[in-house]
Amino acid sequence: MKIIHVVRRYGPVGGMERYVWNLTQELRDLGYPVEVLCEVCLGEKRQGIVVHELGKAAMRPRWRAHMQFANTVSTWLKANPRPGWLIHSHERVNCHDITTFHGSPFATIFEKPWWRLISLRVAMQLFLERRELSVAKRIVPNSEFMKQQLIHYYPEFAHKLTQPITPGVTTAVLREDRNVPRDAGVIGFVGSEWKRKGLLLAIAAIRQLRNSRPNLKIIVVGPEVTKVKKLFAHWQDGYELVGWTDQVRHWDFDVLLHPAKAEPYGMVISEAMAAKVPVVVSDVCGAAADVTHDAGAVLPLTATLEAWVDAIEQQLRRNKPVPGFVRAWNEVAQEHEQLYQRWYESRNFSYKARRVPQAVNTERPVSLHTTNLGA
Repeated sequence: MKIIHVVRRYGPVGGMERYVWNLTQELRDLGYPVEVLCEVCLGEKRQGIVVHELGKAAMRPRWRAHMQFANTVSTWLKANPRPGWLIHSHERVNCHDITTFHGSPFATIFEKPWWRLISLRVAMQLFLERRELSVAKRIVPNSEFMKQQLIHYYPEFAHKLTQPITPGVTTAVLREDRNVPRDAGVIGFVGSEWKRKGLLLAIAAIRQLRNSRPNLKIIVVGPEVTKVKKLFAHWQDGYELVGWTDQVRHWDFDVLLHPAKAEPYGMVISEAMAAKVPVVVSDVCGAAADVTHDAGAVLPLTATLEAWVDAIEQQLRRNKPVPGFVRAWNEVAQEHEQLYQRWYESRNFSYKARRVPQAVNTERPVSLHTTNLGA
């Protein structure tokens, strides 16, 4: 069994990208030949994984970048045929066998006013998305929430959908057990797309909580400081704007607050739970399905501000540690292995069900513990 993964940026630089980065290394460790087609490799290349850098496409508009990359991948495969190889894409290409859906469908645009649909950008994004799904033999959602969205917007492709394969988690540091002072606490908010992630609701909740907890602090990680600083114009203190960072210090938070309006999965949530940080999240996050009662609280988007405030307060007052979320990347790879084997069987290709792992250097550098700030 031989696998090609397709991703524009190959490296631990974002949620989707880190998913591919870790998955390909685990597949290599299982003994499978793995190649990667990408625009650019943004991490240290690993022995045993062949990386083909095809060159950067235009960055804007986004649909043009997707189309240019798709054309480049198709041209490369025609010039460098890989008969019998499985092509697993994470992008809007048109020459793949399997595709993984990491973000909300662009088709959600149909929920917006009609005049939002009248543009070349919308037409091309919808074309690329539908083409990706129509070409794929199997479609892998990264959460149950994502699977239900795809069924809703693309019912004609529902038969192609597999069981969700959620991301793995790597945690460097655990939050130490501590009692939060009754007048203080540290709330973490993570996400560069701060409007979709619910920063306005988070600010309103923290502002109200500071009436009873005057030393409460919110740390905002991800958004450009210049774009969100105005939201704190009337604050004298009680906030810290970190901006973009490769390392989110979850262990410094007493609670992770993620009231997103839409979140395909939300790796920041699972990473916080893995660091034993309690979470308060909206029910439209894919990772909400992994939030147990002991790990935090899940609220509907229709919940009142008072409900959010109360949920945060309860987590700040908790005296029991978070059990710790575990989802190993080798488990993610094994679930893909089963998917690939079924695909090979359906295509009547031969493969070795069990392999002898390659003799490669599998030593890992210290985890960057990057977080999906943009998706």
